[in-house]
Amino acid sequence: MHHWRMTLRRAAASVFISLALLVLATTVHAQAPALQDGPLTANTDTTRVHLVTNDDILRMAKAGLSDDVLIETIQTKPGHYDTTPDDLIALKTAGLSDRVISAMEVHGTGLSQHPPHSAATGTFAPNTLPPGVDEIGVYYKVIKGNHAGEYMPLQTERVVFRSSGTLKSVLSQGILDKDTNGYIEGPKSPLVLATGTELLLYTPSGTDADEYFFLRLRGNKSHREFRTLTGGLLHETAGPGHDELLFTPKKIGTRLYTYTVPIDIEKGEYGVLPPGSANTQGIAGNSKIFTFAIPE
Repeated sequence: MHHWRMTLRRAAASVFISLALLVLATTVHAQAPALQDGPLTANTDTTRVHLVTNDDILRMAKAGLSDDVLIETIQTKPGHYDTTPDDLIALKTAGLSDRVISAMEVHGTGLSQHPPHSAATGTFAPNTLPPGVDEIGVYYKVIKGNHAGEYMPLQTERVVFRSSGTLKSVLSQGILDKDTNGYIEGPKSPLVLATGTELLLYTPSGTDADEYFFLRLRGNKSHREFRTLTGGLLHETAGPGHDELLFTPKKIGTRLYTYTVPIDIEKGEYGVLPPGSANTQGIAGNSKIFTFAIPE
């Protein structure tokens, strides 16, 4: 009798375990997600990066956003900007400032307008603009004070070109070319620099430092002036009667050049003339010149 009772208990325990396993399997199956018919595919739901473009910057400008906001957007957001000469003209015509247009050009070169600077070595990280340089132009390096080591823009003044007289140029095969005089209002530049000051040129895309002219300005009570030639012959004809000085800037980076004002340079008024109307034959008009003075 005892043997049969043990057998029945074992059978009952086996049935109980089987029922428990069946219930557990049913529960797990019910909680498992239903399989979809067809092949398995990876989840490719990613957010596409929007590149800021010329049109985006123009829309932001028309909405009244400041230059600082536009430049911050250009510097910090992924973007692609078209900066061919025609594009630059269109941007300027649409009302964008030179600062914003310059930031768009800089973005395309991979340069940064706010580079890290090592005070210990005096060097800058690769592919960066020196501190203080934020748009195309001519700058001078500050030697003393709170901004020592940074660059500040040279004074920009308007120059008016007028033709006067004629002469025969061997280089132009005997064609009569007119002398061109440049006139700048006022007897002196507001900016005074010491000899030995370092100048920096940040040139437009496609422009070399060789296309700039370093000029001695002759002053009088009402204005300063200099004499050049039309027709792009200024370099070849510099000498007595003309006011171009030797100018050999050293390239230090993409569109960046430096030049040190000679220690023994004559005291007086000077200007750096960028490429412009003075080199276009037969044209007399307005342009700009970067000026400074070496004190007496």
